[in-house]
Amino acid sequence: MKYLLDTADLEAIRFCSESFPISGVSTNPSIVRTSFAKLKEKPDFFAHMNAIRTVIGREKAFHIQVTAPDADGMLRDADAILNRVDEQVCIKIPVTMEGLRAMQALKKQGVTVTATAVYGKTQAFLALEAGADYIAPYYNRMESMGLDSDGVIAAIAQMIGEYEYPTEILAASFKNAGQIERAFEAGAQSATMDPSILLAALKQPYILDAVEAFQSDWKSVFGDATAAELD
Repeated sequence: MKYLLDTADLEAIRFCSESFPISGVSTNPSIVRTSFAKLKEKPDFFAHMNAIRTVIGREKAFHIQVTAPDADGMLRDADAILNRVDEQVCIKIPVTMEGLRAMQALKKQGVTVTATAVYGKTQAFLALEAGADYIAPYYNRMESMGLDSDGVIAAIAQMIGEYEYPTEILAASFKNAGQIERAFEAGAQSATMDPSILLAALKQPYILDAVEAFQSDWKSVFGDATAAELD
C-alpha cells in the first residue's frame, strides 16, 4: 500500500513527510486553487511545484495535472511540466476523448501518465488500453453518485491481473479513512488523500486515551523519568 498527499500546501507536505510514510504527492487544478488561496501573493506555479519536489525528493512520485481541455493543449502542458519541473513527473490527464488521445501520444514518448477523473469501469478499461501507468478512480464521488466504488476498483484490479497491464490503481477522492481502507481492500495499490484525513485518523479519542493511560501507569511507578532516563 502506498499513501500519497493530495495537496499543494507546502507546509502540510513538509509536516506530513516528516511523520507519515508518504510515497508522493498528487495535485490538480482544484487542489492548486485551494492551496494557493491561503497565500498572500499570487505564486509562481512552476516555482511552487519545484518547491514541492524539493521537499519530497526525486525518489517519490509527483503527479501534476494538465489544464488544457484539448489533446494538443494537454501535450503542450505536459511538455511544460516535464521541462520546468522534471521528467520524472507523472502527468495527470482526465479520461475524456481528448485525454485518451493525449495519453497515447505521451506514452509513445515514454512519459509516465496518470489517468484521472475516473468514475467507472469503461473509462478505466479505455485508460488501460491507452497505456496509463496509474488510474485514479474517484472513490467518494462515485459513492455520492450511488455507484459501487469498491466494485469499480475491484474490476479494474481484476483486469490488470488478468491481462497483466503494468498499471497501478491510485485511488482518489476521499472524505475519511474508512473509504481509504475499503479502496485498498478492493484492490487499489495506492491512495491519494488530503493530509487532514491522515491527521484525523490518528487523533481519535480512544487512541489518545490509550496513550494517556500508558503514560499514567508508567508515571505511577517511575515518576516523570522516561525509559532512557532511568539509572
